[in-house]
Amino acid sequence: QVELVESGGGSVQAGGSLRLSCVASSYNMRRMAWFRQAPGKEREGVAVISPDGGTFYRNFARDRFTISQDKAKNTVYLQMNNLRLDDTATYYCAASYGNTWALRKEEYGVWGQGTQVTVSS
Repeated sequence: QVELVESGGGSVQAGGSLRLSCVASSYNMRRMAWFRQAPGKEREGVAVISPDGGTFYRNFARDRFTISQDKAKNTVYLQMNNLRLDDTATYYCAASYGNTWALRKEEYGVWGQGTQVTVSS
């Protein structure tokens, strides 16, 4: 079973940037994705990437966030720019052996422990 470890979360002021990293113990999944969960809310998908670099974003992330990967390092990144107060959440890395582009948490069977992102005014 592959293991995922996230890092890079922290506290930032609105308008600032953070880069999250997710290191996988092995890198043979069909999709790697980032999800987030704010207090009292459902876990929602943010962005997904395929091994050949194809990407898909939720609307709120499309113009501010960038998902990328370094397969030599078994690592997926989420660059987040122009952060807003409502981006505050725990961010999770997830992996799927399926080919879906749908950012539904039910499609992902492997999860990291999460990293907290707090955006303040």
